[in-house]
Order: sequence, then C-alpha cells, then structure tokens
Amino acid sequence: MIELLKKFKGKKVIITGNTGFKGSWLTLWLINLGAEVTGISNKIPTKPSNFTINRLKNKINHITLDIRNKKKLSFVINDIKPDYIFHLAAQSLVKKSYLDPSETFETNSMGTLNLLETLKILKLKKKCSVVIITSDKSYKNLEIKRGYKESDILGGHDPYSASKACAELIIQSYINCYLKNNDKLFIAVARAGNVIGGGDWSKDRLIPDCVRSIQEKKKLQIRFANSTRPWQYVLEALYGYMILAIKQKKTKKMMGAVYNFGPNNKSSLKVIDLIKKFKKNWPRLNWEINQSKKKVFESGLLKLNSDKALKDLNWRCILNANQTISLLVNWYRVYYEKKNNSSMYEYSINQIRYYEKLINKNLYNKRAYRNKKLF
Repeated sequence: MIELLKKFKGKKVIITGNTGFKGSWLTLWLINLGAEVTGISNKIPTKPSNFTINRLKNKINHITLDIRNKKKLSFVINDIKPDYIFHLAAQSLVKKSYLDPSETFETNSMGTLNLLETLKILKLKKKCSVVIITSDKSYKNLEIKRGYKESDILGGHDPYSASKACAELIIQSYINCYLKNNDKLFIAVARAGNVIGGGDWSKDRLIPDCVRSIQEKKKLQIRFANSTRPWQYVLEALYGYMILAIKQKKTKKMMGAVYNFGPNNKSSLKVIDLIKKFKKNWPRLNWEINQSKKKVFESGLLKLNSDKALKDLNWRCILNANQTISLLVNWYRVYYEKKNNSSMYEYSINQIRYYEKLINKNLYNKRAYRNKKLF
C-alpha cells in the first residue's frame, strides 16, 4: 500500500486549511513524499501551531486566502492546475459554532460551495482528484450502539454539525447536476472520527486541554466524562484520505462516493478512559470531573463503521488506543521537554516514516516500540 503514496511525487497538490492540525500534518507527509504543495489558509489558527513549529511556510507555496472569497479561490486553483485537492478548510470547533454560527455556516457550507463552483468552471487538461473532508458529526446522532454507515441519515444538532451536513448535501447536488460527466474530475467525501495527535492546540479539545493543563499546572476540567468517541491518530485518517485520492482516479464509479475513516471499536473509548491512558503516559496530568450544569449539548455515543473503506480501499486503522496515546504524548513531551524546536520537523517526519513502516508490516511490534527512546 505504501507504494501507492509514491504517486504523489512531483504532483501538484492543493491543501485548503493547511495551517490547521490535520492540514499541517498532511502537508508534512506530502512534502516528504516529494509533492509540490500549495497551501491555502486565511490564518494560523493557534499559537503554538504545528504549522509554525515545523516551519512549513518556507517549505511550500503558502497562500493567505479565505475560502469564502470565491473569486480569489478560483484564481489560485486555475493558476496552480493541481493534480490533487484536499479540502480541509473549516471552522472546526463545536463550542465556537454556538458563539458564531454565521461564520461556521459561511466557512463550512459556503466555503465548500465556492470550491465546487470553481470546479464547475475549471478547465482541466489533466485528471484532478478532489477529496472533501467533512466530519463524523455530519450524521444525525441517534445514540445507536453500532457504528454509523455512509448510507445513514445526515443531521446536526449544533451549528457545526449542521454546517457539515449542509456541505454534504451541497456536494452531492453539484456532483449530480454539474460535475459527474467531467471525465477529468474525480470527487469523493471523507468522514473521519475524533482525530488526535501531537501538534494540536485547538480550544475545547480534549488532548490540547490535557497538554495545557500540564503546562499551566492546573487541573483539567472534564465535561463529558462518559461520552464515547472514535479516537484515532491523525496519520491514520490522513492515510485514508491519500489512498482515496489516488484510487478514485482510476474509475468514475467512485465519483461522489462517501467513506468513513474511523478506528475499530476497541479504540472508541469514553472520555474518562482516554484521560486515564494519557495520565499513564504523562503522570503530571491532574484532572477532575466538572459538575457544572451549564453545558452545551454534546452527543453521548458516536461510532463509525469503516467496512466500506476496508473493502474498496484496503484501509483500516492499525494503531490501538494505547499506541495512539503513546505517539501523541511522545510528540508533546519532545516539544516541551527537549526545548529545541528546530528538531521538531525531523521528529514529526520520523513519526510519519515510522507509521509508513507499520502500514507495510500491518502489525505492531510492541516490544520494539516500548524499548524505543523518546528523546
């Protein structure tokens, strides 16, 4: 499978939202594969940020642009003439969506519409593969125990979830009405679970909150201790996106296809269980359950069924929850305890190379990893 990723070498790739958590890791991986990356983002969303720490601005063609600006977005895409587009730009925080629903819908729904409008009039002389990343929260959450399948109903209680479900309806409408007969254009939709990993400092996310509580020497306030989520390491989801982008180029049968990229059921842990595993790897973490009754709505149970990705793409998560926590805690500890930010690019690339080896082996040598030095 890793041989497929070599197809990115020398190819022009556009990543919207390249300064975000997932976008910056995807940028790192594609750079390492030899791709010519153009990043589109309106700002660096956090400080610190994975994008800044790994000094990615000087390693790619970085363009500051808000995807809500359709005219400028169209100009850039027409100018670059990409082989691949990964659309990750989004307002991705549930809590912020309550505070600013207008921005959330404008970015997530109308920003996706602007991309599709550009693709509708794009004059292609070569094949272009587009993967639009939405969210596992696009599903109408019915608190069912089985994992949600791609055919399940869409919905959205909060503005973030609704904006992603809305984007999905727009995508399918444009494919059906305008794009499906373009023999050079290939579009698919990817839904991932709760993606975690080193380099995330987003607000109101569990792992960044854990890290901040350690650095600020404060107790972590846990809001939804018994909520279950499909936790997965960032590279697992990104690998799925890249394989999808490559494989859909071979057939128009995948045009408009939707794929879940989620972990196995053993990695779908309760928040409290994930916290305990984090503390085991980084004992400095202290936490307590927040008993406040003033909480925004959050679903209690959310799982994904990724059988379709396994069948069509030969993709599945390799890491279990313990391995995922070990990798992400190691990243943060190297960053904070080694105190040499210039080495983080090399360390991040080494994590990618390590994961690539796991893909090929399709197994995990626990003894080798346990004995591996962190620093």
